[in-house]
Formats: sequence, C-alpha cells, structure tokens
Amino acid sequence: MRQIHSTLSVQTNGRGFYEITREIRSWIAQNQCLSGLLTVQILHTSASLLIQENADPDVRRDLETFMSDLVQDGDKRFVHRLEGPDDMSAHIRTALTSVNLSIPVRDGRLVLGTWQGIYVWEHRTEPNTRDVALHYIGE
Repeated sequence: MRQIHSTLSVQTNGRGFYEITREIRSWIAQNQCLSGLLTVQILHTSASLLIQENADPDVRRDLETFMSDLVQDGDKRFVHRLEGPDDMSAHIRTALTSVNLSIPVRDGRLVLGTWQGIYVWEHRTEPNTRDVALHYIGE
C-alpha cells in the first residue's frame, strides 16, 4: 500500500466551471496509480468541487442559473461583505455543494461514468488561483 500527495493549482477567470479531469487523469498516470482511492479536496471556502456532465455545456449553465436564483450576490441579509457583494454568497454556495470528492481508481483509471467530469466550481466573480489537494492511497 502506498500514499501519494500533491496539489493542483487551477486558475479561474471568475464564476463558473473549470474542468480538471484531464489534469487529474494525467497525475494518476504519471504516478502509476493502479488500484485505490483518490481524494480530491479544494482548499478554499468560496469554491467547490463537482462531478458533473461534461458533454453538454447547457447543464453547467443551468446549474449556475439555478444557484444564482437560490443564492443572490449582495443579499441584504448577509453581514459578511469584507471582499464585496459576492463574498458571503460564495461561502453559501460552497456550503451547499462539496469541497471534497472520493473517486475510485481501477486498472490505472479514474472510475467515472461516460459523461462525468471533475470540476472546480468558482463561486467568486473575480479571477482566482484555486489549490486542489490530491491524495491517493492504493497500489
């Protein structure tokens, strides 16, 4: 049994989805991970991780539309606005989604469905660099 740790940096251009499946697949291959479990965790409180359809971009647009209706920037009820009107809404969006994922690895490949991709979901409106921790345990 072995463990491997790494950090992936993801540059965002503001609110939206940023697919990181290719980078993670490359990391799995580079480290010769054969069979085990990959934990992926974003190291921020205003962005999240998501496994979602990667074929039709309308899915991601609809998710963003739904979330924007659910959690609105600048809501008058929010006290925390230290970094602007999208500050607290970004934290709430993160609380409603996921900050970590567990993905099985079998035969050197991520176990994902045909149309599944791994995404960083940036909840802030300004560009950011997001760090994603990778931890593999297995053979």
